[in-house]
Amino acid sequence: MSKQNKEKANQNGGIKAVLLHLGHNMWCDYLPEDMDNTQLDAGLTPRHGVPDTVLRSKDELWNRAIDRMVAHKLNMLVIDIGEGMVFPSHPELAIEGSWTPEKIQAEIRRLKALGIEAIPKLNFSTTHNGWLKHYRRMVSSREYYRVCEEVIRDTGEIFGTPRFFHIGYDEETFSHQEGSGYFRYICIRNRELWKHDFLHIVGTVEKNGMRAWTWSDYGWSHEDFYDWCPKSVLMSNWYYDECNGGFELAENQTSDHKILKAFYDLDKAGFEQVPCGTNWSGWARRKANIGADDVIGRLVALCRRDLNPALLKGFMMAPWASCDTEEHLAFVNHGIDLFAEALW
Repeated sequence: MSKQNKEKANQNGGIKAVLLHLGHNMWCDYLPEDMDNTQLDAGLTPRHGVPDTVLRSKDELWNRAIDRMVAHKLNMLVIDIGEGMVFPSHPELAIEGSWTPEKIQAEIRRLKALGIEAIPKLNFSTTHNGWLKHYRRMVSSREYYRVCEEVIRDTGEIFGTPRFFHIGYDEETFSHQEGSGYFRYICIRNRELWKHDFLHIVGTVEKNGMRAWTWSDYGWSHEDFYDWCPKSVLMSNWYYDECNGGFELAENQTSDHKILKAFYDLDKAGFEQVPCGTNWSGWARRKANIGADDVIGRLVALCRRDLNPALLKGFMMAPWASCDTEEHLAFVNHGIDLFAEALW
């Protein structure tokens, strides 16, 4: 395929997804009920590491983000659910303001009428499972597997058996949990156990008629992942150029090199991909005060240039901000604008 035809094939159709957070307890610890969950450390604010007890996403701001997606002809919304939905089998996971199944279904119908496909996401990484409340302290137990199976089943039924189900599974490392400063319960699955639980979740999703979609960062440090992971799993390798080392594999000598390499490793292994970018700034970019407005455009250009168009199924933008304040909405909408510019 010529370079011109390859680029044309990548630009026509495909997934144009935005990740929005309905819940937010993917970034918290959850202590026993007889402990104070409101202040884990004197230096932590209620928005950092402490579980939300009231849903922070505001419907009016959420709707304005959707309007921005519609204006740019984006076609998929990945809903990071967390504690944001009432699970019929486990209502104890809900908080004040969590959306009922009926409200979720009405929103799915509204999105469909607007040309947007709704895809659920529940993060089963132990670094991002505060939404499971006390069940996060039962990881890899029989009770844990049962709860995971039931919330996946509930979600599939409420969403009408969507074609994809994002299972998260990112950043399950000691450094992510210890380095966050707010984890009191640190849990890391390793080697065969991580593999066992990952495949259990993938199998549960497939048993319920959906296709598992995952973050790909486990493969950065475990290249055997590409050998044993089922090819049915849709991959989202995320690259934010946090170290500001650039987008050329041969030239990037930073710790981000292994992340860039993963796009090519996944492609060579035959996985379908939806690469993910952002307008959120990593540490080096923040230090240099340069922002991240260039990231998504350069990522789209790189993947369209170098990856097999038959395996490149689209792209995703993750602003990593909730629809809870005007400031955060402006950041989300700016990310949506940058994404649309990169795609079109």
